[in-house]
Amino acid sequence: MDTNRVPVQDMSAPETGCCPRFDPTEWDDREFHFRDKLFVRGKTANFLHMPLNMKGMMTKTWGKIQAAGAASPDQFVLLSCDPSPWRGEHYFWVDKEVEGLDNVRLSGDFLTKVFEGPFRDAGKWAKETEEFAGARGRQMNRLFFYFTTCPKCAEQYGKNYVVAFAQV
Repeated sequence: MDTNRVPVQDMSAPETGCCPRFDPTEWDDREFHFRDKLFVRGKTANFLHMPLNMKGMMTKTWGKIQAAGAASPDQFVLLSCDPSPWRGEHYFWVDKEVEGLDNVRLSGDFLTKVFEGPFRDAGKWAKETEEFAGARGRQMNRLFFYFTTCPKCAEQYGKNYVVAFAQV
């Protein structure tokens, strides 16, 4: 796979009017390479890893990204990680810097594994992802999750796919 690329997703007309239907086949058991890939970082206050202000952060940050014309038309990823049980970081894939937001660049190699199920399984998925990386002779240094749909769309589609991105 090319550097700083992920599988193309048709963002033009999702059937829910919100999140597109997710096809896990191009994401599972893959390796992606980011070199100074530009993201916008949003932060949430968490309580034991549960974000308390996710909707507000998403609405504000995504609105500014769209207003700046920085959203990619076919490359969407929102990587989330919890540096602590009390704070979340959310990295929005963008095509250009957005004034007034926290623009950051990520570099590294990432192994991916797709899961399906409720958020409460994230601890189990983290352990499985670490074992998955180890079975490939790699050590996981950092873990991100890409929640492919919002809760309402996951309910509508009947699937809640989550992609683990293990930075190795």
